[in-house]
Amino acid sequence: MEGFVDENARSNLEQLEALGRVFNKAAEDDTPTEVPDYLCCKITLDIFRDPVITPSGFTYERAVILDHLQKVGRFDPITRESLYPSQLVPNLAIKEAVSAYLEKHGWDNKMD
Repeated sequence: MEGFVDENARSNLEQLEALGRVFNKAAEDDTPTEVPDYLCCKITLDIFRDPVITPSGFTYERAVILDHLQKVGRFDPITRESLYPSQLVPNLAIKEAVSAYLEKHGWDNKMD
């Protein structure tokens, strides 16, 4: 009977250790992370929803850069080069990277 109790206790201990590893791994995945800079608009510092790239290579949130062009002037806010709405191109690579990031960390970065 004593051997059975020792074996049962060992089995319970192994299960507890395994459960502890599972919880630790789950906690790692739930740890909030800072959104990488390349996934954020240079003007608002918010994560992109509809990123567009300019001829100079900078990416902005579409609504924000269009607002800038209308209210402030038709120039890139970083390079100060002339910029028109027709020159903005969807940045599909960044949009895909944002989707992948939100898939992994979406709970931490809820979007309206």
